[in-house]
Amino acid sequence: MAKPKKYWSGDVTRRSNALDLDKDVFTWKDPHKIALSLKKSAETSTRRKAHPYQSAMSMLNFYINRAGKNLPASQKKILKAAKKELRKIYNKEEK
Repeated sequence: MAKPKKYWSGDVTRRSNALDLDKDVFTWKDPHKIALSLKKSAETSTRRKAHPYQSAMSMLNFYINRAGKNLPASQKKILKAAKKELRKIYNKEEK
């Protein structure tokens, strides 16, 4: 029997070297709570290489892009709303 394929992207999400993420943060249903969690993770990290906003947004984008077709439309909508919340929290304008 063949072994299930392991994807490096899932491993990055679970064990990011830059951010210590709250458990299952990308499955939460509250965009504001997701954004605050990512903000906290980015600001408390001593291993990140960029500004906390950029690190948090990068991790969120990474998850959305890597989940691809496997991400339910309802959760994708929540995560996109979390991106807007992050922008609000950091006073960044959408480009």
